[in-house]
Amino acid sequence: MVLSVTKQDLEDLQKAGHIAAQALQYGTKQVKKEVPLLEVTEKVEQKIDQLGGQLAFPVNMSCDTTAAHYAATPDDKTVLRNQLLKLDVGVNINGFIGDNALTIDLSGEHADLVKASRDALNNVIKLIKPGVTLHEIGATAEETITDMGFQPIRNLSGHEIGKYIVHTGLSIPSYASGEMVPLEEGMMIAIEPFATTGIGLTKEDGQPEIFSITRYKPQRVGFVRDMVSYLEDRFKFMPFSRRALLGKFTLPQVNYTLALLKTQGMLRHYPPLVEKAGGLVSQAEHSMYIEKNKARVLTTTDD
Repeated sequence: MVLSVTKQDLEDLQKAGHIAAQALQYGTKQVKKEVPLLEVTEKVEQKIDQLGGQLAFPVNMSCDTTAAHYAATPDDKTVLRNQLLKLDVGVNINGFIGDNALTIDLSGEHADLVKASRDALNNVIKLIKPGVTLHEIGATAEETITDMGFQPIRNLSGHEIGKYIVHTGLSIPSYASGEMVPLEEGMMIAIEPFATTGIGLTKEDGQPEIFSITRYKPQRVGFVRDMVSYLEDRFKFMPFSRRALLGKFTLPQVNYTLALLKTQGMLRHYPPLVEKAGGLVSQAEHSMYIEKNKARVLTTTDD
């Protein structure tokens, strides 16, 4: 999906990427042994706000065999010790999104696995320009990861990014998929290889803390109506967490409303994604904008 973007849109896109990169770098420095996962999450959220951005999705801090979609619960008790931690941060500026991630090995025992996803990302970035196919991208990521003795995760992928939509349009594989679909000028994309010691597949497992609204319709109950109005104004169709609603609404109100919206077919939920064979998982990610003859990495701290 190629959007028609203005000069201001491109400035917003670059700003979103810049803040996302700064927040990711800041979050990396907060990840230390014996620090609560919730504390790091809150600090990253505060940093994004201080830098003038808004969350494009809840800060993901997925550990060990969990590949993605773990967001802190309101009373999260997880303490960082020896985990292999995936930190995934997204920032929204007027609907334009910067999305980036990296892996931190607190145990010091999985350097090669961390390197596999990072090298796959860097090798793919070298390819990106209009006309490059999804198959070429996936084959490059797969070769990089398997040459290091690991497997790419096949049912998680990079993705095209839309305005106020984190995942839309193309899915960008990390394996040789055979898809000869080319990238086009004007696309906003996220390159996101995952590497694992397992079989390269994930399954949903655990309580979801990430949600998004699929459609909006009027509500009768006062606080439900207020919450839905807040969600539409603040998040539109972007993912949000239960925690993001607290302060404005009580936890019982949040739980009631989410359950009600689910019964109304308005709510999508995203449970944690765990490697099927119990393999450890690493992740690396950058957002990019496809220009006329090249591509620009957006999630960078460089001015």
